[in-house]
Amino acid sequence: MLTNERHEFILNLLAEKQTIKIQDVVDATAASESTIRRDLTELENQQKLERVFGGAVLPGRNLMEQSVTDKSTLHLQEKIRLAKFAATFVQEGDSVFLDAGTTTFQMIPFLKDKNIIVVTNGLTHVDLLNELGITTYLTGGLMKSRTGALVGAQTAQSLQNYRFDRCFLGVNGIHEEYGYTTPDPEEAAVKRLASSLSRKAYVVADHSKYNKVSFAKIMDLDAAALVVDEMPDEIIAVMEKKTTVKVESS
Repeated sequence: MLTNERHEFILNLLAEKQTIKIQDVVDATAASESTIRRDLTELENQQKLERVFGGAVLPGRNLMEQSVTDKSTLHLQEKIRLAKFAATFVQEGDSVFLDAGTTTFQMIPFLKDKNIIVVTNGLTHVDLLNELGITTYLTGGLMKSRTGALVGAQTAQSLQNYRFDRCFLGVNGIHEEYGYTTPDPEEAAVKRLASSLSRKAYVVADHSKYNKVSFAKIMDLDAAALVVDEMPDEIIAVMEKKTTVKVESS
């Protein structure tokens, strides 16, 4: 296969899958791994893709951070159903970390009748938690203007004062190989720390996040149970090899 043919094949495969692995391209083209790495580098220089560890993703997608206003309107009904389902895992008397995500925000109304304590780094969560009478602690830290999330060293220091029964995290990407990802390394660090301080961690994400990869890795799939809405059985089977999967079916 000539160089231009390989490049066209790589871009077509990337358009179809959004993420590709070097080994998959090697197997499909019968080219050497070093050749494919050079191809990916050349295509990245042309701004047609972005390299990630072990493969490549579509350009721009892995660094883009939408505002909380923009994200809150995407897949809204799916998020509400998913949030209601996720809230069923919270038990009476639990201490819970809710991170600064739009799906975790939708969980709040379904927690109001439970005798729980919530810790959050989401400024957008505070008013509703207070309105519903849920005992709430807010972390300190630097406020991100686009997402309303508190991040940084002060956030980490604050979290170290707590231990959680459960934590619920939003993500931007779920990938079999690359794990859970988000655009901002500082938000990734907060999510990872909260997970490590919890007896049980859940990633709550609708189907649109599957097979997506963002810039900053949070953790591997097996570090948290995955709470998702309906997905094809073959995808669920793949994910269940990596972690516990809880599927909301409305």
